[in-house]
Amino acid sequence: MATCVLIITLLTVKTVLSEQNPNFTFPKDFKIGAATASYQIEGAWNVDGKGVSIWDKFTHDNPERISDRSNGDDAAKSYYKYKEDIKSVKDMGMDFYRFSISWPRIMPDGLPNNINKKGIDYYNDVINEVLKNDLFPLVTMFHWDLPQYLQDLGGWLNEEIVVYFEAYAKVLYECYGDRVKWWLTLNEPGSAVMGYETDMLAPGINASGIGYYLAAHNMLKAHARAFRLYQRKYRDKQNGKISFSTPVQWATPLNQNSSDDIDAAELFMEFNVALFDDPVYSQTGDYPQKVKDRVGNFSMKQGFPKSRLPSFTKEEVEYVKGSADYYALNEYSTMLIKKADGGEDTPSMLTDAGIEVYIPTQWPQSKGSTWETIAPKSIRQIINWITHRYGKKWDIFITENGYSDKGKLQDKCRIDYLATYMVEVLKAMYIDDCPVIGYTVWSLIDNYEWADGYTSKFGLYHVDFNDEDRKRTPKQSSYFMANVTKTKRIPQEYAKLEKSLAEMETSPAYRRKATSMKDLRKVPTYNN
Repeated sequence: MATCVLIITLLTVKTVLSEQNPNFTFPKDFKIGAATASYQIEGAWNVDGKGVSIWDKFTHDNPERISDRSNGDDAAKSYYKYKEDIKSVKDMGMDFYRFSISWPRIMPDGLPNNINKKGIDYYNDVINEVLKNDLFPLVTMFHWDLPQYLQDLGGWLNEEIVVYFEAYAKVLYECYGDRVKWWLTLNEPGSAVMGYETDMLAPGINASGIGYYLAAHNMLKAHARAFRLYQRKYRDKQNGKISFSTPVQWATPLNQNSSDDIDAAELFMEFNVALFDDPVYSQTGDYPQKVKDRVGNFSMKQGFPKSRLPSFTKEEVEYVKGSADYYALNEYSTMLIKKADGGEDTPSMLTDAGIEVYIPTQWPQSKGSTWETIAPKSIRQIINWITHRYGKKWDIFITENGYSDKGKLQDKCRIDYLATYMVEVLKAMYIDDCPVIGYTVWSLIDNYEWADGYTSKFGLYHVDFNDEDRKRTPKQSSYFMANVTKTKRIPQEYAKLEKSLAEMETSPAYRRKATSMKDLRKVPTYNN
């Protein structure tokens, strides 16, 4: 096997799964697809009545904050080439295509008094084309491209956005709900809020320790409003399912024998995952008590008149609780976590949690993104963590997982990544009895990767960004995925692959060379 994949332990996994699933076979009804997002692929940023988004403004005003000083004005030109892209999903034999709708293409200012008919028509065409190719659409309402006009009013820091998001969702249900049966209201609220914690992501508001919580609070309420609206007015007729996608980077204690580091790793999960998920998926609702206590105590010490983390009323707790039909998971990587002092004078999410975050440089990393460590075992751990915390009532749909490189057509490393991660998903299903129902590759095509611009490529299909027509070429990984979807199996050769994360965790070498990420403003922990 390729040396790019890891420190590999050659095991005969047959001894582990012989009775349950000897061929690493997915169930017949298991859903496999590929994903994209509007700003990252469409281009046509000011065409056919589309309004300005925060990413349009951010990249135009701050090119120095993008690694190659690029923007998504043209991106992969999928606004014009959507039929070709959808055919690529079909050619791989997949079940669905996940894509997002651009809010400012539907409502140029983000408000319901001005609806852009050409935008409505465009996504009607996309959805119809998906169905024509015997796929089902999994549609994201908000994948970070907020209308700039709403940002001028405060964006996700302004509670009024909750009402405007509900109005936006209503238009989508009315126009597309007869054909769309799988919805995501928000893509990675935990990543989207970083634009209010650091100036490295749109909208670029450095409100450290304050913006993170305010934006999260309003996103959760907006999601719940969209869910309850559907439940109240549309579910009986349209019979769809709604969730939001959670970005999860697994937290591994830097020192496995340190109770402090073990506690710190759990705090990382509480602040980065449970903060967004407990209000929806837990039996009690509301934010995790540890998070409320820590942020509240540090806020008082820092001289704030109240906690920097807003509070839900009792009515809001009940309203948000249970506002999902399934659990949507985006997963790529894992981090090492160490206990640190909390409550520094400058508030931030990390100091509230009292943790230090490290990238283990001795672990294999992707060829295209410095933040992406390759740790297949982590996805199984995450799935188990979710199942144990929230119970088996929530089916888990993996809505993003993928590998970053520089755009090679012979992308063996991506194949190894996808294969080994999917093997771990199967272990979570067959050995751990976790309810996983679907898997989505990020991404269908090479696209605009936010602050990384066009320097990192996740696509199953290569896009030539130097070509005016943005020529697409299938990569080796696209043929691999076509084989997986056809057979519902991981090829037998990958049954011998097992990344020994435990070996690396106990090795002193990577601890000496670990890269500190004490300040999120230096290395943003976002995915896609």
